[in-house]
Amino acid sequence: MTEVDIGFATAADLEALAELLSELFSLERDFAPDRAKQLAALRSIVDNPTLGRLFVLKSHGQVVGMANALITISTAEGGPVLLLEDVILKREHRGAGLGRRLVEHVLDWAAAQGMARVTLLADRDNAAALNFYSRLGFRFSAMQVLRKSL
Repeated sequence: MTEVDIGFATAADLEALAELLSELFSLERDFAPDRAKQLAALRSIVDNPTLGRLFVLKSHGQVVGMANALITISTAEGGPVLLLEDVILKREHRGAGLGRRLVEHVLDWAAAQGMARVTLLADRDNAAALNFYSRLGFRFSAMQVLRKSL
């Protein structure tokens, strides 16, 4: 079994996380990589843990995966909920169960923090991601995502 550690990201991890986001955003239709934007956002989250937490998965001390867990308040749930974003593993580490370990770690943390719900977005044509999240117990919502750039 690969030596794996999952924990909170620190400032020292930001460059590696930006690299992962570059890979992720090159796969997604709605986004494009922009290193300066990604580094600024990552630093904001690391510097303000009340906004959320960045989780980092390391194999033999090297960053190979990440997940972004943003905290918000749901009036429907009456308390804090999580928006799970930016879940990605380096390509060579996929298929070995590490993604499952990472997401389950985040879900366990969210439950321990009293989160009532975890919501995520995935590209509608990314069958592999949709199947992955389905196997982890996520279900489609009746809600439709709408976006307006400002």
